[in-house]
Amino acid sequence: MKAAAAVAADAMLPRFLPVRRVIRETADTVTLQLDDPEPRPFKAGQFNMLYLFGAGEVAISISGAPARPGTLEHTVRAVGSVTRPLAELRRGASIGVRGPFGSAWPLEEAARRGCDLLLLAGGIGLAPLRPVIHEVHRERDRYGRLTLLCGARSPADLLYRRELSAWRSPRTHVRSIVDHGDLSWRGRIGVLTDLLAEVSFDPAETLALMCGPEVMMRFAERELGRRGMPRENIYVSLERNMKCALGFCGHCMMADSFVCKDGPVFRFSDVAPFFGVREL
Repeated sequence: MKAAAAVAADAMLPRFLPVRRVIRETADTVTLQLDDPEPRPFKAGQFNMLYLFGAGEVAISISGAPARPGTLEHTVRAVGSVTRPLAELRRGASIGVRGPFGSAWPLEEAARRGCDLLLLAGGIGLAPLRPVIHEVHRERDRYGRLTLLCGARSPADLLYRRELSAWRSPRTHVRSIVDHGDLSWRGRIGVLTDLLAEVSFDPAETLALMCGPEVMMRFAERELGRRGMPRENIYVSLERNMKCALGFCGHCMMADSFVCKDGPVFRFSDVAPFFGVREL
């Protein structure tokens, strides 16, 4: 208990890290690369609290590779009073960072079982899943087949466009779909569950990891269940109004759980009774 308390206290102390690089992903989304001279190990699925003077603090998933903690990456979409100025930062700026916090994707379980991984990402939901892809590719022999299905509103809204092509391999399958295409788009048009219906997998030997709009995850879980996948094999990353990151303030309370402390990654069977209820 003392060790856990020490880690929590250390994580609560903000560190101010310089922005090494700003990568423009889409018109309203950037990836901030931060230099961390004293890197703190993190796991795929965890998040940091990012603080900007004059704007405030916001929870942002870590989107970089866990094997390279010295270069922290956070993919930020400009949608609010804190994320908008974050997305406007330039190289050399300084950001306050607390963390890492939260639960992680079940990569150890996947490696132990030798099962396949099915990743479903909607929009910015690809960011928390990106570290999973980095880890699987780093230790490819520990994992089975990896299938990534990602959706976006339009081709211009797809994240990591170059990486989507680079990730493809004999054991890594990547498919994309958009709500609305344009003249340059040669891929699928529709919703993510359209792709899911076309993918083959062994429901007993596959772990499904999902992140995106809750309506997308809700319908995807129904399709997975229809295909025979037990809820114990499905994991979701939830987004709520996280303020303190330690379950003290109660802003992200969901029934008897706190998304910041007990999540953001949950086994679906644990959250199914109240999944998708906004008031919880």
